[in-house]
Amino acid sequence: MISSASDAHRDASPATPDDSPAQPATAPADAAALPDATGQPRAATDRDAAPQYVLPLVVRVEKAAPPARTDALEVAARAVLTLLSDERTTAADGPWAKAVRDWEDARIRKVVRRARGAEWRRAAELPGITVTGASAEVRVFPPVPLDGWPRELAKLQVSGTELAEPTAPGAPEPGLPVLWLSPELEMSAGKAMAQAGHGAQLAWWELTDEQRSAWRGSGFALAVRVAPPERWRALVDSGLPVVRDAGFTEIAPGSCTIVADHPALRKRPREL
Repeated sequence: MISSASDAHRDASPATPDDSPAQPATAPADAAALPDATGQPRAATDRDAAPQYVLPLVVRVEKAAPPARTDALEVAARAVLTLLSDERTTAADGPWAKAVRDWEDARIRKVVRRARGAEWRRAAELPGITVTGASAEVRVFPPVPLDGWPRELAKLQVSGTELAEPTAPGAPEPGLPVLWLSPELEMSAGKAMAQAGHGAQLAWWELTDEQRSAWRGSGFALAVRVAPPERWRALVDSGLPVVRDAGFTEIAPGSCTIVADHPALRKRPREL
């Protein structure tokens, strides 16, 4: 299934296994809960009551040349970061700014669909950003209402696609941000792409403006890898941003799917 709706927690201090940290209090969202005007995390009920939006991502999957799985995951993560940093999103009067704010005020859902041929060309005509990798092309669009997808995107297939890994990815380059996938869960390509997007978004929110600028300057260089089983629990408990799934598709609610290991976040002071 190429789809995802996940909870993620912006963990500012180490968490006990499968729990969000006590300080500061966080509540599930389909990525992290943004603070309200007083600086406090919004309650889950507030986010549920808000109009619901979804961030569409479309991966190009041509029959003759489908993308490699890891490349698709990395490109999806970069696509989310590219949209979040785009002036159409960040400028107060940007054409995408309100849609992104409304999306972040509710549960932060991402859904990945696939397209080829004429479907891909029609999707590419809609406002959005196409990000490419070694073999993958992913187009990200500004958020749309949960029940208000553009016709060109609504009819694209969600389920039934899996991506192969022709060559096993090597170890990440030293110093590169890494989105560590859980070694304990099996996820479809689309589910994993959405989770990678969630993880990248959590890391982005934790960075300073200077750190964001440096990451943007690198073209959002990052790697997505399955964590070594012996390291997974330590990563989850490390205080780095952790994506916890809402359980709407494929896996159980509360499952930890991604740890966002950005070098700048490893160096930040730990709260006591």
